[in-house]
Amino acid sequence: MTDRRVLIIGLGLIGGSIALAIKKNHDATIIGYDVNHVQAKLAKSLNIIDEAIFSLEDGVKDASLIIIAIPVIQTENIMDELASLPLKRNVIITDVGSTKTAIVKRSAVFQNKNAIFIGGHPMAGSHKTGVAASKAHLFENAFYILTPSKDCHKKHVEELKTWLEGTKATFIEMTPTQHDKLVGMISHFPHIIAASLVQQLAKSEDDELNYSRFAAGGFRDITRIASSSPVMWRDILLHNKDILLALLDKWELEMQNVREMLEAADSEEIYNYFLHAKQYRDKLPERSKGAIPSFYDLFVDVEDYPGVIAHVTGILGGRDISITNIRIIETREDILGVLRLSFRSEAEREKAKRLLEDYRYETYILD
Repeated sequence: MTDRRVLIIGLGLIGGSIALAIKKNHDATIIGYDVNHVQAKLAKSLNIIDEAIFSLEDGVKDASLIIIAIPVIQTENIMDELASLPLKRNVIITDVGSTKTAIVKRSAVFQNKNAIFIGGHPMAGSHKTGVAASKAHLFENAFYILTPSKDCHKKHVEELKTWLEGTKATFIEMTPTQHDKLVGMISHFPHIIAASLVQQLAKSEDDELNYSRFAAGGFRDITRIASSSPVMWRDILLHNKDILLALLDKWELEMQNVREMLEAADSEEIYNYFLHAKQYRDKLPERSKGAIPSFYDLFVDVEDYPGVIAHVTGILGGRDISITNIRIIETREDILGVLRLSFRSEAEREKAKRLLEDYRYETYILD
C-alpha cells in the first residue's frame, strides 16, 4: 500500500502505537486527530504521525483507513459524526474498544455510506499512558481480536489485517457477543473483584488496627488493577452490563459454595477447592499477552545507605533499560531494604537482573 492516508482518532498510547506499527510497514501518510490539541501536536513533534489536524472533516478526506482509538462511550459519538461526513468509498473504519456488541450495533450508521466497519480490540496495554509512551512493538505477540459483521466481505478483513501487520499481533476473529463474554470473564470481572476488595478494606478501616498499613504487600499486588481509570471502567461496565450481571450471579453462587464449605468445616472439600484452583491456574500461559497487562517485577535487596536507589537506577539507565515503576517495599535502619522494579517486558527484566547481579546485588523474581 503506497501513498494512502490513515486517520487515527485519539492519540493516546494505543492510537500512537498503532500509528507507529503502520508507519513501520507501509508507505502511508498518518493523520492524527485528538480533541486535546496538545496531544496531537506532541504526536507530530515525536514523528508518531505525519500531520495533526483539528477537524474530523479535514481528516476523513481521502482516508483509506480510519482507526478510532478513544474510550467506548466516546466512540459511539465519533461514529455518528463520521457518518455525517463525506467518506471515501470503501474506507475501512475500525476501533480499539474493549467492548464490541454495542459498538458493532452502532456501526449500522455506515450502511448507506459505502464504508466498511470492522470492530477491533488489541489485547495489550501498558502501565504508562499518553502518546509519548507509544511503542511500535506494544502489540507484538498479543491477541488482536476482530469482530466483523456477518455481511462483511472477507477481503476487507484481510485488508485491515494487512494494514495492521506491523503490530506483529495474532489476529483472531469472533462475534461481538463472543468477544464481550471473553473479556467480561478475563478482564472486566477481575477489575470489579479488585475494586471490591479495596472497597471492603476501606469500609473496614479501624483507627486501632489501621488495616491499610498492613495491606502494602500481597494485598496491594493482587489489587493493582483497581488503580485503573475510573472513567474508563465506568464506561466499560455500562457497555458490558448484561454479561457482567450474569457473571455476578455466578460469582454469588461460587461464594455461597465457599460459605457452605466453611460452615460445614469440610476440610477435604476446602483443600480440594484450593487444589483445583492451583492446578488450573498453573496451566495458564505464563507470559502470553492478554486482556490485563502483565507485570514484570524484579525484587532487589539493597542496603540502607544514602544514594543506593540512585545507584541501582543509574546502572540500568546507563544500559538504556527502562523502569516503568519503582517502589520501596521495606527499608529500616541497619537492615536490608527491598526495591520492586517493574519493567515493560520479560526480556528487559532479565537484562536488568543479570546486570544488577554483576554489581553483586541480590535479585529475585516472584511469579
